[in-house]
Order: sequence, then structure tokens, then C-alpha cells
Amino acid sequence: MDTLVICIDRDNDLGEKAKVSSPIIGREENIKAAVALSIADPEDSDSNTIFGGVKVLDELRAKGHETELITFAGDKRVGITSDQKISNQLDEVLEKYHASNAIFISDGAEDETLLPIVQSRIKINSVKRIVIIQSENLESTYYMLKHAFNDPKISQTFFVPLGLASLIYSIFLLANYPEGAIIGILAAVGLYMLYRGFGDTVTIVWNKIKDAFHTGRLIAVTHTAALLIVFVSFVQGFVRLWQYYTHGGIWYHGLVPLATVFIHSSIWWLVLAAVIINFGRMMDKYLHGQFSFRQISPSFYAFSLGLLFWGATTYILAFNPAIEGAQLSLVTGLQYFIYSIVLAIIITLAGIRIAASPVKE
Repeated sequence: MDTLVICIDRDNDLGEKAKVSSPIIGREENIKAAVALSIADPEDSDSNTIFGGVKVLDELRAKGHETELITFAGDKRVGITSDQKISNQLDEVLEKYHASNAIFISDGAEDETLLPIVQSRIKINSVKRIVIIQSENLESTYYMLKHAFNDPKISQTFFVPLGLASLIYSIFLLANYPEGAIIGILAAVGLYMLYRGFGDTVTIVWNKIKDAFHTGRLIAVTHTAALLIVFVSFVQGFVRLWQYYTHGGIWYHGLVPLATVFIHSSIWWLVLAAVIINFGRMMDKYLHGQFSFRQISPSFYAFSLGLLFWGATTYILAFNPAIEGAQLSLVTGLQYFIYSIVLAIIITLAGIRIAASPVKE
């Protein structure tokens, strides 16, 4: 025996529908199994796979090759269970037929996932895909979509935003306020995307907070306070943005000015959150006898960044006539921007000087 023609029925349609046990060895037995499956389910593509294997078998025998056709069936529980079943059948057959190579017959991407398993046991000289001409890529596309939607990472990324949007929209409709649904949906989806983008960071921070609670450290309180301050900053920014949005809309004020209003309203709250987090770390270090003045430098950097964003947004609001309440003139706004840059550089240099100072033992 030099060649095996191998057909794969990964989800065991032969056993479930045609009541045929596997492995199916021999030309006549495979034809009987394919006919039985075609009668049980004319739309099943596995019968075409077996008939394709019969054709390849006849062609090889006509050329004088000593070959045999074998069909392996897995289990309706596609995955580890079905693949292990096929692996066991393959091992048993190879002990009986000492073939040197094989030809793999499949009907799409699902069966071809077994290729590495078969290749680990016997050399594969060729892979032949049997597809129905009217729907050439149907099974492969269906399998890829099914596999994608069964993957928790893909399904959560795809379905959760849609579910959130639908839920928020239904809540606003129930409250007879459909106008607010757009803002609610954008906010929820935006927060979800931020969480997905910074998922690792959020997980690390959350784990640190839990560890701090268990060990009785001050950082647990300061991190919680910082999270609440960040929430307040976003609420304040959205409230201010919403005021301008409802008094003219995005087409009147413009996207950049509205974003500037949001940043200008929330930036110092965010700086305060960063300073509080750093304060908690310093106090924990102090209580454990590990305090160093070098640990103050992150607060300097946070304050410098806050100054830069505040100065820039102040200047933008000063020369934008569409934003009401901007009392500063263009010249004064520019002066504030320049002063903020100079002061931010000075504070940053002071932070760098402190961070570079030697640690006293």
C-alpha cells in the first residue's frame, strides 16, 4: 500500500444522519455511505467529498498505484472531541495500512483544520477540495463566520457595542426622549472602545486597587478618589459640551471648538486625579520607610501637562467667536498660552531636577 485517499467528515454527518459508523474503508463501502447520506440529506456536502475521493481513487488505480479510500468521521461536538476521535481512528488505520503518503479530500475550511493532525502521522502529497460549483466558497465563508462569532474576543467586540446601543436607545424611547439617545449611545460606545483600547491598563489598575484594599494601603482610597474625580471631570466636560451643542449644534460651533470646551472644562480635574494618585503612592512609601523626594516629580509632570492643555484651550476659545462666554481677547488668550508654555517648561525642569537627585540612604 503506497497511497491512502482520506476523506474527513469532522461533524459526523455520516453517523448522525446516515447512521454509518466510521472509519469507512474501501470503494464500495464509501459509495454506500455516500448514497445513504445523500438520501438522508441531499444538501449535505460530505457526500460530494466521498464521491470526489472515489474519483481520485479510480484515477490512481488506473495509473497502477496501490491505494485505498478511507473516510473518517468525528463527532457532532466539533472541536477537541471530534478531532480526538478522528485522530484515534487514523492511528488504528495506519497500523493496518502501512502507507507512505496520502491525498486529502475536503469540502471546505472546516475539514481542512484537520490537516495538521493528519500531516503529523502521514505525508500528504496533495489536497483536493470538492466544492459545489453553484456555491464555491459558501462552506468556507460559513465556517469562518461561525468560528469568528464563537470566538469570545470577536463576539464581545462586535456584539457588545450593538447591544449597548440598542439598550440605550430603547431606554430613551421609553423615557420619551429620543433626542438624547444619540448622545447616550455615543458616550456608551465611546467608553466601551476606550475600555477595549486600554483594557490591560484598566485591569492592572483594578488589580492594584484590590491588592491595596487587602493590604490596608492608602493607595486604595486615593485610587478610588481619583477614579471618582475622573468621572466628575468627564461629566462636567459633557455637561458643558452639551450646553453648546443644544444651543447651535455641531454644525454651528464646530467639532474642534466643542472638543476644546470639553478639555478646558475637565483638564484640572484630571490633573487633580493624577496628583492624588501620586500622593497616595508617596504616603504609602513614607509609611513603609521608603519615601524619597524623587517620587514627587510625577506631580510636577502632571501639573505641567495640565498647564499646556489649559493654555492651548484658553487661546482656542479666545479667538473662536462661536463659543459664548469666552471673555478673553485674542491677545490675552495668546499671552496665557505663552505663559503656560514657559511655566510648564520651568515646572518640568524642576521635576526632572528632583527625579535626577541622588537618593539618600
